[in-house]
Amino acid sequence: MAQEDVFKKIVSHCKEYGFVFPSSEIYDGLGAVYDYAQNGVELKNNIKQYWWQSMVLLHDNIVGIDSAIFMHPTVWKASGHVDAFNDPLIDNRDSKKRYRADVLIEDAIAKYEEKIAKEVAKAQKKFGDSFDEAQFRATNARVLENQQKRDALHERFAAAMNASDLDELKQIILDEEIVCPISGTRNWTDVRQFNLMFKTEVGSTAEGSSTIYLRPETAQGIFVNYLNVQKTGRMKVPFGIAQIGKAFRNEIVARQFIFRMREFEQMEMQFFVKPGTELEWFEQWKNTRMAWHQALGFGAENYRFHDHEKLAHYANAASDVEFRMPFGFKEVEGIHSRTNFDLSQHAQYSGKKIEYFDPELNERYTPYVIETSIGVDRMFLSVMCHSYQEEALENGETRVVLKLPAALAPTKLAVMPLVKKDGLPEKAREIIDELKFHFNCKYDEKDSIGKRYRRQDAVGTPFCVTVDHDTLTDGCVTLRDRDTMEQTRVKISDLRSLIEDKVSITSLLKKIK
Repeated sequence: MAQEDVFKKIVSHCKEYGFVFPSSEIYDGLGAVYDYAQNGVELKNNIKQYWWQSMVLLHDNIVGIDSAIFMHPTVWKASGHVDAFNDPLIDNRDSKKRYRADVLIEDAIAKYEEKIAKEVAKAQKKFGDSFDEAQFRATNARVLENQQKRDALHERFAAAMNASDLDELKQIILDEEIVCPISGTRNWTDVRQFNLMFKTEVGSTAEGSSTIYLRPETAQGIFVNYLNVQKTGRMKVPFGIAQIGKAFRNEIVARQFIFRMREFEQMEMQFFVKPGTELEWFEQWKNTRMAWHQALGFGAENYRFHDHEKLAHYANAASDVEFRMPFGFKEVEGIHSRTNFDLSQHAQYSGKKIEYFDPELNERYTPYVIETSIGVDRMFLSVMCHSYQEEALENGETRVVLKLPAALAPTKLAVMPLVKKDGLPEKAREIIDELKFHFNCKYDEKDSIGKRYRRQDAVGTPFCVTVDHDTLTDGCVTLRDRDTMEQTRVKISDLRSLIEDKVSITSLLKKIK
């Protein structure tokens, strides 16, 4: 099945099984805005809990805060967002649709990569076990031709982005004969910059109101609280401040479901270090964050680092953790060495000294910062994309199953009476009343037991328990594993010990090396 079709199925599955709904759907929705449904909010909260605990529980020098969405407007002047937080946009005159010029070119680069991948897959199928992929990539004429075109385009694109050369971006689009996906024409306007921040007003009257912004990132709330946290927490460098919160960007070209939205959630940690040590810490945090991702068990081959060629004005090193989505490798987390830019800027604009006194060196300095920033929504999407599977069963049927990491699954245990009589529902409720204090349980009595299993598979419930007539006499139930579909007879008194450790966030934290 084409990866595009797989992605469409995942999007449909998210709505059908209560993970993600289009926002304001009864009014035809609002572009690039989504609501998390009953199962989605549980999965999302579990992802956030996994991240939060990996920061503040596993590191005794990292603490958390929750800063306000509204901030003094000078914050965004100091951070550079007012003057430099822009996307290069281009319009197609025929379709009247607007696109990000950089995304159009990135898609063109990806098409060359797809052509290469198809040639490799075709050869692999032809030669089987004897296939040498490295040799094929180095010698095949079609692969070499596409690789050369891809590299030349990538080099030209990187140079244009680094120079903020809008004319060159348009020329690349014309030279590559990139067409509008809607009209199919190349009738493009010039490329121009568009600021992504949402503006609003605060004040009791129109005359007395002032312009403020919805924050486009959560990081600045950490930076402006650096002194408060450092002093009240008596924190010693190196130390970190973590935060989870909403951010807002007026994305003109929002697409790919929840991958790029106008309202989204970030999990960010700013780690303050001594100047001169930042690149060592940068490498260390790259490894730490990759270990966090890979502890989910999605396979190391589905992750890669992408080092930035164009660095933000505040950075001296930057790398993305990319995950293999159905639409290619895409960024889910950024790790940046932000130097001392942010603290220095806020010191300059506020007139306050924002420094750290190092008692060991007996000197003051402005700390450098290593940032780890991960999008909750993108992480949610990567988990859904990897977990969604369609399996052919021995009886010829197909089951749709979400093989979610058990610790992230919305529901950990579904308890099902075999029939809705003879005291079985009451016994099932009794089991839930005992276990619900330890992990999320659901009661399910509608339809046949087979249909109930399929329904729980589709929402990713790792374990199901069936209460039958024998349960009332022998105190045992049938425990079913989602992934293997194996069923075992176990004592009710053993259920907690059999399940709890496998479905706890702690089980994931222990895997981080």
